[in-house]
Amino acid sequence: MNLRLFSAIGIMALTFAACGDKTPAASATPALSLTGTWKLAYSKMIKNGDTTSTFPVAGREMIKLFNGSHFAFFQHDLSKGTDTSNAVYSSGAGTYVLSGDKYEEHLQYCSYRGWEDKHFSFTLTLHNDTLIQRGIEKIDSLQINHEIIEAYIRLR
Repeated sequence: MNLRLFSAIGIMALTFAACGDKTPAASATPALSLTGTWKLAYSKMIKNGDTTSTFPVAGREMIKLFNGSHFAFFQHDLSKGTDTSNAVYSSGAGTYVLSGDKYEEHLQYCSYRGWEDKHFSFTLTLHNDTLIQRGIEKIDSLQINHEIIEAYIRLR
């Protein structure tokens, strides 16, 4: 009798396991969660095989914010514009779509007006609280065509 009961429990357990959730998320990389505030740690630009570090810049910081459908970024000088030789403020915002590690931005607003209404495709990777964004920025009208690699640290 105990053998029959044990066998029945084993068969039921296998049945439930076979009927369980078959979504690949259980074995694949977890979905990226962008929602929150991120601070730019470093940025590089690759153009014609040459790599240039574009951030950090002494006396500046850059923040990027995400909600479920929109992003915004701003960069400013830490001297609050009082040092006119280093005063800077730039910003932009728009919508995004994230599918797996494929990230598409539509930059709707930008203090560099030639960048407005442009689409960019990137690949994202998340390592703990570090987000790496990599892709091509290409705007023919501005003769811009380079790859960027940006690393952000999650603040919230």
